[in-house]
Amino acid sequence: MQDILAQLFSYIWGIWRFRWLALATAWALSVVGWIVVHNLPESYVATSRVYVDSNSVLRPLLKGLAIQPDINQKVAMMSRTLLSRPNLEKLIRMTDLDLQITTDAQKQAMLTDLRQSISLSSRDRDASLYSIQVQHPDRELSKRIVQALITVFIESSRSDARIDNTGAQDFLDDQIADYERRLEEAEARLAAFKQRNVDSFPGQVGGYYARLEASKQDLETAQLALREAQNRRDQLRMELDGEEPMFFVSDATGEIMRTPIDVRIQQQKLLLDQLLSRLTSRHPEVQQARALLGRLETQKRDWIEQAKKDGAANALTGFTGVSNSPVYQGMRTMLAETDANIAQLQVRVDEFQQRKDALEQKVNNIPVVETELKQLDRDYQVIAAQHAALLKRRESAMLSQSAEQQGNDVNFRVIDPPYVPLKPSEPNKLLLNALVLFLSVAAGIALALLMSLIKPVVIDPRSLVKLTSLPILGSVSLVASPAERRETVIAYSFFAGICALLLLAFALVAVVPNLFAG
Repeated sequence: MQDILAQLFSYIWGIWRFRWLALATAWALSVVGWIVVHNLPESYVATSRVYVDSNSVLRPLLKGLAIQPDINQKVAMMSRTLLSRPNLEKLIRMTDLDLQITTDAQKQAMLTDLRQSISLSSRDRDASLYSIQVQHPDRELSKRIVQALITVFIESSRSDARIDNTGAQDFLDDQIADYERRLEEAEARLAAFKQRNVDSFPGQVGGYYARLEASKQDLETAQLALREAQNRRDQLRMELDGEEPMFFVSDATGEIMRTPIDVRIQQQKLLLDQLLSRLTSRHPEVQQARALLGRLETQKRDWIEQAKKDGAANALTGFTGVSNSPVYQGMRTMLAETDANIAQLQVRVDEFQQRKDALEQKVNNIPVVETELKQLDRDYQVIAAQHAALLKRRESAMLSQSAEQQGNDVNFRVIDPPYVPLKPSEPNKLLLNALVLFLSVAAGIALALLMSLIKPVVIDPRSLVKLTSLPILGSVSLVASPAERRETVIAYSFFAGICALLLLAFALVAVVPNLFAG
């Protein structure tokens, strides 16, 4: 810490050694700087505030019916493009600045200066309130520029809205015409494709694979019905072929007399035929019915044998053959019906087999056709939906244009009219003169410090030890005489007086700005 303080003290002592150089530098730089500040061109700042009201009465009424543009974003875009070259040229003509232009270079320079002198900003809390500032040496001209800028701002917003609406209408008309052409082309492609592949489109039951599966199921159902009918026919044939000659008891008149066993046998055969029409021959109910029928036939044969042995003439006067049996005739009828049913089922099986074979032959073509059909239909649907959306957009745009023609979406209100202070606003010469004084004094101190570093001296024992690296045995203080002390006081007083004169000069420059008028 002591080393730091010692080093700091050495710097201060070095600056004090060259204090006159520092003071002279400060005086010279201050005078030059004050003259430069005095000769700076003065300018007036004209200000105005404009409020952009985007809350139109028609906007809530047209919500969902017409296109609702983002008014705030549109106004923000207009504010950024306000200083474009066409608007600046229009501003020059409105303020008669074009009368001062004789060459293209002068025009370009004036456009550049005008763009740099205009400031348009909005507050973060209220983006609808815009502040306009124009800086110009001519007080009246700066006011006219602000007024013309407000006019250009309002006119450009309305003209841009009209241009946007017209451009939107033209764009929508072009797009609708293009989509109508594309829609007609898509319809023609779809119709031509359907004509080429009229036999390959999916039916009401679904796509190709659904139709193929349905045809297989129909074929299996028909084949099952055919097998059942064939089994029934075979069973009937077996029963007819294996029927032994049976006799029925007849009376003296020759009429056949049925026994209770014959009735039961006929009923059981009818029941068996019904079961075979619905079930297979291996079904438990079918097997049970056949077993019961066998027992009944056995009982009938036993009864006939017993009747023959007894020789009861009054009971058995004659026997009738099996060909005249009603049961036999009924079985023959059922066999004929079964054969007819088998023929019908065979035709159905053949038809379903042909359908399945035809679909299986198209297994490589149907997916391609269905895929292409879906793609064509999807393209058509997309184009048709986009065409309908464009038509709806055009109607909304026309409604929006009609609404804008009857009432403006944006209203401009001048909160603060253009105002220019009587005194120049720029530059702030008091602040600049103070800055010149501060920088001049800092430059003088820096120059004195630099000279002390270039020409160092020994000011205390510590610096001597550091310089020679030898031990110090002691030090002797300088005792000034009264005359030397008076000279020192006079010198210090003179230095302080010159410093005070510098401050007084700054005060005069600040209070009397025309002191250095040349």
